[in-house]
Amino acid sequence: MSQYSAGAAFRKAMQEESPLQVVGAINANHALLAKRAGFKAIYLSGGGVAAGSLGLPDLGISNLDDVLTDVRRITDVCDLPLLVDVDTGFGSSAFNVARTVKSMIKFGAAAMHIEDQVGAKRCGHRPGKEIVSKQEMVDRVKAAVDARTDENFVIMARTDALAVEGLEAAIDRALACVEAGADMIFPEAITELAMYKQFANAVKVPILANITEFGSTPLYTVEELASADVGLVLYPLSAFRAMNKAAENVYSAIRRDGTQKNVVDTMQTRMELYERINYHDFEQKLDALFAQQKAK
Repeated sequence: MSQYSAGAAFRKAMQEESPLQVVGAINANHALLAKRAGFKAIYLSGGGVAAGSLGLPDLGISNLDDVLTDVRRITDVCDLPLLVDVDTGFGSSAFNVARTVKSMIKFGAAAMHIEDQVGAKRCGHRPGKEIVSKQEMVDRVKAAVDARTDENFVIMARTDALAVEGLEAAIDRALACVEAGADMIFPEAITELAMYKQFANAVKVPILANITEFGSTPLYTVEELASADVGLVLYPLSAFRAMNKAAENVYSAIRRDGTQKNVVDTMQTRMELYERINYHDFEQKLDALFAQQKAK
């Protein structure tokens, strides 16, 4: 029997949907909700791990184990292929990058993107970013490709060079990453639709468009991005932002009103939750086990 490959599932999803919509899932529950909504692939954001799991800013503070904890929780319950943000590889050496790649595969991730920022990284849509040399980024990609234990695992190279060095330099870096073995390219903080087309024409591998809210990139539609030859469309934190706003509103209402009555209609019901996490299937299994024990 052939071994299941999450990377192969990710590549298959790209063949079946173009561009492939990849939606952010901040936790395992959201992964199930994304699957229920019909998405074919999901994403774990480094910024989401930092803010959601640790309550910290996305400034290179979270580590590999922090991300792996969330990866495992998601892949344990959801079979959608998972793309993971591994920042700069969680370490300065090729051995750190290799460990990251092997761990991602072992924990069930389908793909990862690694970037060319310095270790003390920033959100890709914030000012003041600094990037490593092109050669250092190429070395990161080479180390990642060499470490793959599943040839189908997707290694995506993200470049933040547009905001630092301009479009031509960013494309030049992307080309160097593809030559080093990157399967796909993630040009960060794109400001014009035509730029995606230029990247796609130059690198000849799938391009990811990061359509994050409140950032540098306009909220282009799938149709607009398809016209620019974009292969994947990422919505990294959309549900997370909505979840946070909803939580703030509920907390404020309870504190203000002394009751949750005025916000109950904004909540997922108990039965809806049970349905989303297949609660009754687990309960029926438990009842069957109890029945077997009583029959002995």
